[in-house]
Amino acid sequence: MRILIDMNLSPAWIGRLVVAGFEAAHWSTIGAANASDKEIMKHAKVEGYIVLTHDLDFSSILAATNGGKPSVIQVRSDDVSPDAIGEPVIRALHQMATELEAGALLSIDPVRVRIRLLPLRR
Repeated sequence: MRILIDMNLSPAWIGRLVVAGFEAAHWSTIGAANASDKEIMKHAKVEGYIVLTHDLDFSSILAATNGGKPSVIQVRSDDVSPDAIGEPVIRALHQMATELEAGALLSIDPVRVRIRLLPLRR
C-alpha cells in the first residue's frame, strides 16, 4: 500500500509507516508546498497513493466529485504526531487494507475508526 502524507502532517510519519510495511512519501518531496488539495488528490489518484491527512477538505472533494479514488485517511486528533496516534493508524491500515485499496474514506481518532466506501453517496 502506498501512502502519500499531506503537508499538514509531519514527515516523521514516513518512518512509522515504512517500519509497519507500507510505502510512504511526504508531499514536500513530491510537489509544491502551496499545492492545492485538488492537485494532491489528482497526483495520488494517478500514482496509486492513498492520502493521509488531518485536513477535512479531502473528504469534501470526494463528496463533491463523487470520487472513487484515491482513498483518504483522516487523522482526527488534537495531537497528530506518529508517537501520539501512530498505533491506531497502523492498526486501521492493516485491518482496512482491502477497503482502502478499493476506495474508502477512513477517519481515525484516538478511540474509534470509521470507514465509508467510495464513492460517497448523499
